[in-house]
Amino acid sequence: MNNISLILEFVISLSLLLFVHELGHFAIGRLMGIKADEFGFGYPPQILKLFTWKGTDFTINLIPFGAFVRFSGEEDPTIEGGFYAANKWKRLAVLFAGPVMNIITGVLLFSLVVSNTGMPKIDTVEIVQIAPDSPAAQIGLLPADVITSIGGIEVTGIADVGQLVQERLGTLIEFAVLRDGKELIFQVTPRVNPPQGEGSIGIVMQNPTQKVSILRSIPVGAEIAVEQVRQLLSVPAMLIRGEVASQDARMLSPVGIYDIYSQVRQEEQATAQPDYAPWLDTAWFFGVISVSLGFSNLLPIPALDGGRILFILPEIFLKKRVPAKYENFVHFVGYISLLALMGYVFLQDIINPIVLP
Repeated sequence: MNNISLILEFVISLSLLLFVHELGHFAIGRLMGIKADEFGFGYPPQILKLFTWKGTDFTINLIPFGAFVRFSGEEDPTIEGGFYAANKWKRLAVLFAGPVMNIITGVLLFSLVVSNTGMPKIDTVEIVQIAPDSPAAQIGLLPADVITSIGGIEVTGIADVGQLVQERLGTLIEFAVLRDGKELIFQVTPRVNPPQGEGSIGIVMQNPTQKVSILRSIPVGAEIAVEQVRQLLSVPAMLIRGEVASQDARMLSPVGIYDIYSQVRQEEQATAQPDYAPWLDTAWFFGVISVSLGFSNLLPIPALDGGRILFILPEIFLKKRVPAKYENFVHFVGYISLLALMGYVFLQDIINPIVLP
């Protein structure tokens, strides 16, 4: 894949994630009866107005990246039917909608990958590799054998195999496997001191996978998304404890994200198998980006959705609203600060490109 097509692929994919974010704001805003003046594809200045639908201009803009929605009265509570004139619950729903749409998109992308690669059958333990001259090799175990019981005790997971073997080191035990639909029973003595890199029996195990529908894979996709958020939340504590180097937890601009993406795509092409579907790696990559985008927008930082949500909390708990002029000033300062920060991050990603280990 040449650089131009790779850049186009990246820009289109990331733009779709930003579009989904803004679509969430727009859809819930209209559902709540809030007027939207413009929904733009790309970022201003405007090039072309496509059409007007229910009072909203749909436009094409010069910077071909992402999208935006501009609600009426975003900074003026006196405009009837505008964003600031809406009650707190409607504004809260609109602000949450964008990040939630990104997280849902991440879940769906993860689910798509899981449905195509298969879900592990956690109650089935399959042998995938056998060390030469190991006890497993000597008694005739083979890759693809499914372990059913050890010492007459049923095996229901990989952890069972480790525990049952460790309890019987140096002892002759019964080892039952399923091969081509038939159960075979072997006698094996687990080694007390196996060679480095080998287990007591000398096997490598896995849970075999089975293809599932995307509906069945959604709970797994949700679990993966939750784990992504948990990892993001753990980064500050890991930095403080020194478990992660500061250079490994740096912020990334789209330039840095592209650097990672291009290296991932190059690696997948170099190691691809004949039946390999490279789009699965792409879907997984942008699933991670989508969840990260949704999570970061919920952080209580001025100008982000989370910062705007923070200003609604006094209305909910104290029944008092922060005057619009103060809130607008804070968001303006936050916006300028974010632009300065992003400029620095862009420069850093250009001067010191990300290189994956």
